Amino acid sequence: MKIAEIKRKPEWVLKKIDFKQMTPTAKALEGLNLRTVCHQARCPNISECFGRKTATFLILGDKCTRACAFCNVTKAKPTTLDTTEPDRLLEAVKRLNLNYVVITSVTRDDLADGGAEVFVQIINKIKKYDKQIKVEVLVPDFKGKVSAIAAVTAAGPHIFAHNLETVKTLYAIRKGANYERSLAVLKAAKKAGAKLTKSGIMLGLGETKNQVKKVFADLRKVNCDYLSIGQYLRPTENNQPVVEYLKPEAFEEYKVLALETGFTHVESGVFVRSSYHAEDYK
Repeated sequence: MKIAEIKRKPEWVLKKIDFKQMTPTAKALEGLNLRTVCHQARCPNISECFGRKTATFLILGDKCTRACAFCNVTKAKPTTLDTTEPDRLLEAVKRLNLNYVVITSVTRDDLADGGAEVFVQIINKIKKYDKQIKVEVLVPDFKGKVSAIAAVTAAGPHIFAHNLETVKTLYAIRKGANYERSLAVLKAAKKAGAKLTKSGIMLGLGETKNQVKKVFADLRKVNCDYLSIGQYLRPTENNQPVVEYLKPEAFEEYKVLALETGFTHVESGVFVRSSYHAEDYK
């Protein structure tokens, strides 16, 4: 009984998904064969975001070459790139009449550039269609390849984002990733001319307050502008267990600490994700 009580989710991490609210956006995307991280990662905000006619597009296929313990995206050998994906994504932008687009991807360690060129193609297509549309990219680490980072940066995304995800001591859950390399990605993006950079972390994996503060300091050392802080919610029984469910007031405290560290804008809350209300970052 005691174990069940520990595992039971507290009321503040329960969020109802309204499928009716999702319908208009889901219908608009019908026939485009596009993936969203909202579905793939089982995001608790899916009905809220779809209800606002927003979605985070997941490109480069639906299979990831890494096996992060916290992630619900399929881990398998990826298929050949679909060269029509940039055109189909642009069609989605048109159908939804988006003025802010968030694009992320699975990790493609099998590709020489990690898929950077596809990010570039999509940014260029959207900007050619309407240069007023802002594009935010949430990229993998490209194995730290500076040329790939520079190529995406040169395409001119409004925000260049790469998530640290957790504190350094817990990086075993990020298979194939490296804490210093992820920091170097953000540093390289700034050096290549990125005006705004962004990162995100999850809490509740067993980190300490001092370790979180160290992440804040490390991100500011590479001039990261924006930060998202959210509660880790276990997607399935096969994923990394939750160690702690932080109360809403704890996220408010971390927001204050992050702002004091020097971030321009911080979103912090139980259901905050990297792309949650992305267009609201100032």
